[in-house]
Amino acid sequence: MLGLKLSTDPRWANIAENNIDEILTDHAWCEQKAASNAISIIVLYPEHSEMVTALIELAREELVHFNLVHEKILARGKKLGKERRDDYVNELYKFMKRGEGRHTALIDRLLFAAMIEARSCERFRLLSENLRDPALASFYRDLMISEAGHYTLFLGFARRYAENLNVENRWKEWIEFEAKVIANYGNKESVHG
Repeated sequence: MLGLKLSTDPRWANIAENNIDEILTDHAWCEQKAASNAISIIVLYPEHSEMVTALIELAREELVHFNLVHEKILARGKKLGKERRDDYVNELYKFMKRGEGRHTALIDRLLFAAMIEARSCERFRLLSENLRDPALASFYRDLMISEAGHYTLFLGFARRYAENLNVENRWKEWIEFEAKVIANYGNKESVHG
């Protein structure tokens, strides 16, 4: 369903489980950044009322997820650590088209968001299937389902607003590029690392 070209090595789940406190902190910040990204798109493209309405709800959901992850951290007797740099996302960000007009920028911003949600969904699936803690495994299963919905939402809006742009070709370019990027990750205690 996700169409990812390169799957995460399942051994990443072991790295994650052995560093679950780091994963939870990184994950919390990923949720906050996802909410911020949705709000940023709203601010930049307020004329797309249907998308604005959907992204308001998505931003709320991401903040609820941020809170849920924070609660997991507190329940483990820990505190939310400092925000982590997400090199994976930063590399994807550089692939976005710029200087080709506002409309092209919107479509690429939506594809960028869809790409991140797809990879997060795949990583959460691995956690849901491999964590020995049944409560955390169930937690990540629920979030995997949510991320899949976010992925399809962003991709759907990119297709809806495509106009004269070939979204399918650009999406294939994103998938190809992301495969090259993710090949360098999968060995760190972070959601995308």
